[in-house]
Amino acid sequence: MEDQHPERVRRICLAMAGATEKLSHGEPTFFVRKRVFAMISNNHHGDGHVAVCIPAAPGEQAALIASRPETYYYPKYVGVSGWVGIELSQIDDEDLAVHLHEAFRMINNKR
Repeated sequence: MEDQHPERVRRICLAMAGATEKLSHGEPTFFVRKRVFAMISNNHHGDGHVAVCIPAAPGEQAALIASRPETYYYPKYVGVSGWVGIELSQIDDEDLAVHLHEAFRMINNKR
């Protein structure tokens, strides 16, 4: 099942108009207009997370982590910039798609 998690993210992300995928830091990373909106973390550097990391609106990172710490976490390197990690085994496709679409909109609307 763990191998299917990155495919879930890929399927949702690449269905969005203008989204592209490239490897970055050894992991599948999704871009819109040359800006990252989602990064897969498949046990990156042995951290134990099979997850996707996305930007969160101000205040949302802490709220998500506090509400469901088994699902959301503070990711290394990008957590300081307000990104949140989402454990893929702890979220269904519908909720995952909501988060990925919101991340896409946030990054796509930045000028």
